[in-house]
Amino acid sequence: MNIEQLYSLYTENYKVDTDTRKIRKGSLFFALKGENFNGNKFVNEALKNGARYVIIDEEKYQKSQNTILVKNVLITLQNLANFHRKQLNIPIISLTGSNGKTTTKELVKAVLSKKYKTIATEGNLNNHIGVPLTLLSMLPNTDIGIVEMGANHLNEIDFLCQIAQPNFGYITNFGKAHLEGFGSVEGVIKGKSELYNFIKKTQGFAFVNKDDEIQMKQSIGVNSIYFDKNLIKYVESNPFVKTQFKNTEIKSNLIGKYNYPNIAAAIAIGDYFNVSKTNIKSAIENYTPTNNRSQIIEKGIHTVILDAYNANPTSMFAALENFNQLNGSHKIVFLGDMFELGKDSKIEHQKIADLLTKYNFSKVYLIGKEFATTKVKNILVYTTFEAFKTSTKNLKFNSPATILIKGSRRMELERILELL
Repeated sequence: MNIEQLYSLYTENYKVDTDTRKIRKGSLFFALKGENFNGNKFVNEALKNGARYVIIDEEKYQKSQNTILVKNVLITLQNLANFHRKQLNIPIISLTGSNGKTTTKELVKAVLSKKYKTIATEGNLNNHIGVPLTLLSMLPNTDIGIVEMGANHLNEIDFLCQIAQPNFGYITNFGKAHLEGFGSVEGVIKGKSELYNFIKKTQGFAFVNKDDEIQMKQSIGVNSIYFDKNLIKYVESNPFVKTQFKNTEIKSNLIGKYNYPNIAAAIAIGDYFNVSKTNIKSAIENYTPTNNRSQIIEKGIHTVILDAYNANPTSMFAALENFNQLNGSHKIVFLGDMFELGKDSKIEHQKIADLLTKYNFSKVYLIGKEFATTKVKNILVYTTFEAFKTSTKNLKFNSPATILIKGSRRMELERILELL
């Protein structure tokens, strides 16, 4: 079966699934493989749960007319997504960057949805599987698509661009993330800039923050739509970010000055696509972060900033700097290890430990094997979360505290909430 024939089956229902527990009736089920699973083994379950056809790549599982045998299920999924994208005559905006990708994507989606039927990446499905699934979730009535792209090695962004064929792009920033894969900050810049390179080759357009020197340098020669602090003014962040656009104040539910560029990008993109100032303001003011991303949680007498979805040296530094500037006399910090830093890991964790000595926080807890190797004074350090939990038993602070919880996803620091 060639890709055109497979596409014909896809267009009967425009549904693609990869998890037998979440199958929608009439979908195409792609039997993907991973290190610990083989989707080919779930043919019968997929059909039983409502899949119309199952795409497999192991002949021994071809048991009915409803199974379609291909050479490689993943490559077929990617090719189908690319074929579908070419049938969609719509703008597709790709977003990447070291920090703030998902928040920016959600803000842009909220703004554009005020005027257009907008489909965007769900959660952080931003890799070689997530990008195809995002494209295949776009229907004939979709007006604009937003595709988040993540990467931890060179050539990944270029590969995802080849599938998604974006005609607009935005890079949030270039920071110390995934250094293990990229090798260095220079590698990060080169890797993320693959989006600019694709946009340049295909004569698309990049949204560029003129206040970011690296963005300006890397986007030379690219058709660019610029924005800066003169167009979208930064007002304050205490704790929530306020901006001003065309003499209108916009009060977000996002904390930290580091979220200002994310908000500014959403405003600029909305403005370019002719979303009214009133609708832009409404979209941003009604967006509330979820999923452990800069969430404000009231826990008894305490106010918790839960930022436990991800962490790297750049985002950790920004979070601590912002936390230090917030009002409040009783501030407590819980930090977890930052992953994927390779040979720079110990150095970067020590830098964060050194930074903490400059701030007058009431208490600081460091959790994780990497933080445990740092040299610190007057800071509580634990090698594992279990060690931390055992020693603290029940965290009781008698006076109202402002609390920051931040760490990489695998640290699962949101568990601290149960101890407070």
